[in-house]
Amino acid sequence: MTMSTNSNTTIAFLGVGRMGSPMATRLVAAGFLVRVWNRSPQRVAPLVEAGAVEAASSAEAAIGADFLVTMLPDGPSVEAVMSGAQGALSTLRSGAVWLQMSSIGADWTNRLSELAAHSGVLFVDAPVSGSVGPAEAGTLLVLAGGPIEARDQVAPVLDAMSRQTVWLGPVGAGSKAKLVLNNWLVDLVEATAETLHFSEALGLDPQLIIGLLDEAPIGSPYAVGKARQMLAGEFAPSFALKHALKDADLSVAAGRDAGIELRVTESFIGSWHRAVANGLGEQDLSVVFTNSEPDRSAQ
Repeated sequence: MTMSTNSNTTIAFLGVGRMGSPMATRLVAAGFLVRVWNRSPQRVAPLVEAGAVEAASSAEAAIGADFLVTMLPDGPSVEAVMSGAQGALSTLRSGAVWLQMSSIGADWTNRLSELAAHSGVLFVDAPVSGSVGPAEAGTLLVLAGGPIEARDQVAPVLDAMSRQTVWLGPVGAGSKAKLVLNNWLVDLVEATAETLHFSEALGLDPQLIIGLLDEAPIGSPYAVGKARQMLAGEFAPSFALKHALKDADLSVAAGRDAGIELRVTESFIGSWHRAVANGLGEQDLSVVFTNSEPDRSAQ
C-alpha cells in the first residue's frame, strides 16, 4: 500500500498507553484511517490532534475496520475488550485481521486465537521487541506468528510501526519468542544491578566498571545504558517494572510447562515482586537497582 491507498484502510487501535500511543501515531502518519480507544480516555486526545478518530468503546472502534490492533497490558485485559456483547469482536466484520501485539504469553495467545476463529476473524500473533523510544522512531522488531496467507496482507500495517517483521511460525510462535527475549532482558537487568553492587562492595568505582564493559566484548549496549541509568537514579519508565515482572512471571510459567526451570529468573523474581509491592512498579525496570542494595546492617 502507498500513502494514498492507506487512506482507504481503517485500523481500530485498542490501547494507547506508553507503547500504543506512538505506534498508533505512526499509523496515522502513514495515512491510515485510525480509530482509537483506550480505557483511560485522556490518553486519546494527542492522537485525535494528530488525525485519529476517537471511539467511545472498543466495539465502536471495530465497526468497519479492516485491521484491529490490541496493545494492552495482559491477556485478561485483551479478552475483556474483545469478547462479550460489548466487545470489539461483536462488531468486527468477518474477514478482518486482528493484530494481537500485546505481550501476553503463548497460552493467552492460543485462547484469543480461538475467540477470533469463532468470529471469522484472521488472527496474527505479533508482539514487539523494543520500548518507547523505538516505538516513537518506528524501529520496533515485530515477532510474528500466523498463517502464511496473512503476511502480505499485514505487511503495510506492520511496516509503518517497525523496522522489521520476523515470521517465526504459526500463531503462538511470536509470543513464545517474546517470552524468550524478555526473559533474557530481565536476567540482564538483574545481573547489571548485581554487578554494580558487587563492584561497590569491593571498593571499585562502578563508573569505571561500566566503562570497561562498554569497551569489552562481554559488554552489552543495553546493559551499559541501564547501568548508567541506575547510577544516575534516572528511572523514568521506558519499560515499566510491573510489565517486565508480568513477562518474567509468564516466562517462568512457560518454562515449567515445557519442563525447564529458569533458575536465574526464579532466583530474583521474588525480590521484583517485593519491589512492585513497595510502589516501584510504574518506574523503569532498572529501578530494581535500588531494591537490591545489600543489607549491611549485620556488618
